[in-house]
Amino acid sequence: MTGPALHTTAADCAEELPGAQLEHPFGPDWEVYKVGGKVFMLMTEVPGRPVVILKADPDEAHALRQQYSHITPGYHMNKKHWITLENGEGVDEELVRELVTDSYRLVVAHLPRAERPVDPHTYGAGTRAAR
Repeated sequence: MTGPALHTTAADCAEELPGAQLEHPFGPDWEVYKVGGKVFMLMTEVPGRPVVILKADPDEAHALRQQYSHITPGYHMNKKHWITLENGEGVDEELVRELVTDSYRLVVAHLPRAERPVDPHTYGAGTRAAR
């Protein structure tokens, strides 16, 4: 997957998620996706390399960093709760969509129940790939 394809796939997935909104609070070079006013995905370029920054469960984030060389701690974010995804070996459309959906679900789970656009415990659960 190329860098532009990484951004396109992540953006397409985010735009399909109920209640997701795109904002540019840090200028035109940063695409920030939110649900319920909370960030679940950021996209930018880090010295010419397209990256996607996503929220992740700390244990899952650690496992992902061990398994994929193109997943690193979150760029300019809490290194325990965020990951940075770059294009490279093993990074395909299925993985990108899964990680974007997982990030979204984590954020939705912390919204007040009345503000949740979906049930975070069941939304997207049928599409998860086994690792």
